[in-house]
Amino acid sequence: MTLLQVMPEDAPDRVVLRTRDRAEISEVLAACSVRLRDWPMRGPVEPGTTEEEILTRYRREVDALCAEEGLRLVDVVRLHPEDTPQWRERAAQARGTFLEEHRHVEDEVRFFAHGVGCFYLHVRQKVYAVVCEAGDLLSVPAGTTHWFDMGPRPDFCAVRFFEREDGWVGDFTGDPLARNFPRLDALLAGAGG
Repeated sequence: MTLLQVMPEDAPDRVVLRTRDRAEISEVLAACSVRLRDWPMRGPVEPGTTEEEILTRYRREVDALCAEEGLRLVDVVRLHPEDTPQWRERAAQARGTFLEEHRHVEDEVRFFAHGVGCFYLHVRQKVYAVVCEAGDLLSVPAGTTHWFDMGPRPDFCAVRFFEREDGWVGDFTGDPLARNFPRLDALLAGAGG
């Protein structure tokens, strides 16, 4: 189930709000101009499931969202755990990149078809840790500073939406703030609240 934990930017150990109540999460995020929606799950995503199969399953929702929000490009990003040194190195490198605070010139729109990941939104002197799970569609407005944690053993599949080809160009802030907040594994374990 989706989780929201809110902390002051200058006190990452102090939890202002921790909830799994979907209505409350949506309301709190809406006040930050962030949209959280549900899409129905259309089957499991296993290591052999192709990008085309995933997009075909969600074609109706994908097409409607693209038309509604002017999104032109759609792809699938996924990481499934493998017990190989190459996978561990690739996963650690990907995790490290996304753990740095950044922003984009267009909305960041993601649908989780499998697994879990956490978006940390830095808005109005607070950090909103939004743990997204399968079925969640999150839209983060352009210019919102944020970072993403896929966990120490990433296992997720997300459909990504873009307005243009270079939509995921991160403007990294260089602020070390993100290093102070609990990671995805700690949030799921209940740390900090």
